[in-house]
Amino acid sequence: MPLFRVLDECCLAKAGRRRKRKRNVEWMKTSRRPDEDGSVLSLTRLCMLSVADNMKEVWVKDYADKYLDQYSFRHIMGPFNLLPGDLVEELMLLLCSRKELSRAALHLLLVPQLRSLSLESCPGLVTPALCGHISARCQGLLNLDLSGAQQLSVKVLCETLHSLSNLHWLCLAGIPCDRFVIKTITLCCHLLRHLDVSRCHLLTPSALLPLGGGPCCPSSPSPNGSSSHCASPSQSSISSPSSSSALSPLPLRSLLALDIGFEEKEGDSVAAAAYLLLSLPSLERLALEGLTQACSLIEQKQFWQVEEFTSREGVPRLEDLWRDRSKQQVNGWKQMRTRDRKEVEDEEEEGRGFWEESGSESEENVSRDKELVSSEDQTEEKLSSQSDLILQLRDVRGLTCDSLDSFARVCPSISSLSVSVTDDDESFGGQKQSSVLAAGLQSYSGQLRSLSVQFPGTLTDLFPALKVSGPSLVSLTLEGVKTSTDTPLLEVITMCHRLRELAISVEPPTIARGTHDRERIHDDGNLPKLPHLSSLSINFSYEHNQPKPLMSWMSLKRVLRCLLNGSPLLQKVSLVSLPCPLDSVLLRVLFAFHRSWLQVSDPAGSPPLPLARLQHINLLRTDVTMPTLKKLLDRSKNLKYVDVSYCWNISQREWMTLNTSNKVKFVWV
Repeated sequence: MPLFRVLDECCLAKAGRRRKRKRNVEWMKTSRRPDEDGSVLSLTRLCMLSVADNMKEVWVKDYADKYLDQYSFRHIMGPFNLLPGDLVEELMLLLCSRKELSRAALHLLLVPQLRSLSLESCPGLVTPALCGHISARCQGLLNLDLSGAQQLSVKVLCETLHSLSNLHWLCLAGIPCDRFVIKTITLCCHLLRHLDVSRCHLLTPSALLPLGGGPCCPSSPSPNGSSSHCASPSQSSISSPSSSSALSPLPLRSLLALDIGFEEKEGDSVAAAAYLLLSLPSLERLALEGLTQACSLIEQKQFWQVEEFTSREGVPRLEDLWRDRSKQQVNGWKQMRTRDRKEVEDEEEEGRGFWEESGSESEENVSRDKELVSSEDQTEEKLSSQSDLILQLRDVRGLTCDSLDSFARVCPSISSLSVSVTDDDESFGGQKQSSVLAAGLQSYSGQLRSLSVQFPGTLTDLFPALKVSGPSLVSLTLEGVKTSTDTPLLEVITMCHRLRELAISVEPPTIARGTHDRERIHDDGNLPKLPHLSSLSINFSYEHNQPKPLMSWMSLKRVLRCLLNGSPLLQKVSLVSLPCPLDSVLLRVLFAFHRSWLQVSDPAGSPPLPLARLQHINLLRTDVTMPTLKKLLDRSKNLKYVDVSYCWNISQREWMTLNTSNKVKFVWV
C-alpha cells in the first residue's frame, strides 16, 4: 500500500507540473494576442484579463458562498477597493462583454472610487436592493446608465438619485419613471449635462418642464425644522401647491425623450418643446416630439397660442423667456464685438506709436479710424434691434418634414438631423414632401454630417435631398423606403462618397409571381467605392411565415460587391433577409483579392484585403454556406461575432463540426 500511495503522489506531482506548463503556455499565447486594433496587449490589459478569468472561481465564489445572502454590507473592504476607478470600470465592461457579470460581482465592484457605471447590457441585475448599494457606496458617480431596468419603482429611483448629486450623465431609457423622477433630477442633480428618458411611457412632454426651471414639487420639512432639497413622490403628491418654490434650469446639453407618453390635449407637446428650447440655453442635442413646430412657433413669435398651456402648467410665459434669451444673445455679440474692438485698438496703438516716433501720422490711417468707429456704431445699433433668436442646437431628432425652413432659420448650426416624412403625396401648396425635404436641407448644404430619414416613398424620390446633403455626409440612415428591382442604390453610393456608416432598412421589392430580375453582366472595376465605410447595414423586412426570402433582385448582388469589395475598413456588417443570393457575392469578394494580388509584382503594393478588419457580421436568413463561412473566418482574423440564424443552407451537422477559436461567438438557430 505505501508503494502505491507513493506512486500516486508521484503521478499527482507530474500531473500538477503538466497542468502548470499548460497554463504557462496558454498565458504566453494570451500575452502575444493582439488587441482589437492589431496592437500588442498592454500589461494592464493582460492583468485585467487575468482578473476576469479568475473572477468567478475565486473572488465571486468566496463572497457568494460566505456573505451574499447572509449579510447586507454598506461597504465592502476588499481587494477591489485598492484599484483605481478606471480599472474597475474596465473590469466591469470586460465582464459585461463576456456575459459574466453577476450580482455577487457587482457587490464587489461597487467601490467608492467608481465614476462610471453602465448596466445597460444586464438590466435584470438592477433591483431595488442593488440601487440601495449604489446610492450608499458610489455617491461620486458621474455617469450612470440603468437602461431597461423594469424592476425599479418611482420611489426607488427618486431615493437613488437623491444620493447622486454629482451626476453629469444619466440614462433612464425604457424605465417606468414619471414626473416625480424628473422633479427629483431637477432638485438633486444640479450638474447634469446629459439626460436620456426615451421610451419612458409614463412620462409626457409636460412632465419634462421642471428641467427648464419654474415651479417644482414642494420641499418637505426635515426633523430639525429646515426644508429638505428633494421631496419623495409620496410627500410631493400630498403637499399643497402654495408651498412650491422655483427651480433653476439644469445645464443640460443633451436631452433625449423620444417615444414617451402622449399629451391629453393636442398642441401641448409643441408648447412643451418650445418651452424647453427657450429655457435650456446650453442645449446642443435634442430628441423630442413636436420639435419642428416648436421652432416655427418661436421663429414666428406666435406665443399667444400657448398662453393657456403656460398658465395651466405654472411656468413662465414663452414671450418673457424669448425676450430674456434675445437679450443674452445680443449681449454675447456685444461682448464679442468689444473683444474684437480692443484687439483692433491695441494694433492701432502700436501703429500710432510708430508714426509718432517717425514724427508724422498718415491721413489715411486717421480716416480709417473714423470709418471703423462708424461701422462699429452701426453694428451695435443693428444688434440692439436684433429680433431673430438663434438656438445652438447641433444634433436633433424627431423632426417632421413641415416647417423645415423655419427650423433652419432658428437652428442654423445643425450637423446631425433625423427627419420623419409622412405618407402624404401632396403637401404645402402642391409640393411633394420629398421636394420640401430637399428645400429644407438646402440650408445645411456642406455642413450636415449625419442624416436619418424615415420615408415611405421610393428611393428615387429621395435623390434631390441626397444630392444636396450627400457630399458632406459621414452617416446615412434610410428607413421604410420602398424598393423595386430597378432601385438605383449605386447612385446613393456615388452621391455619398464620404460615408463611414450606412444603414438601410427597407421593404423587399414586390414583383409578380414567377418573374425574376436578371443580373446584368458588368465590369466591377468601375464600381463606386466607399473607402471610409466602417459600418454597413442592409436589412429587409420579412414575414415570419416565409421560410426564406424571395430571390427576385439579382442586380442587388452588384451593389453588395461594390460595398464589400470597395470598403476595406469595414468592421461591422449586417445583411438580413436579402432578396438575392449572398453566398456567391461573398465568394467573389474573397476571391477577387487573390486574383488582383497575383497581378501585383510587389506584394507591399497590393490592394487592402476586403473584410480583413471585420469584427461583427450578421447574415440572418441568407443563403450563405458553411464553406464560405470558413473562408470568411480565415480572412477576418479579428472576427468576434457571427450570426447565421435561420440560414437554410447550414445544417446542424455542419455547425457541430465547425472548429473555430473560442474568441468568436457564433449564433445559429
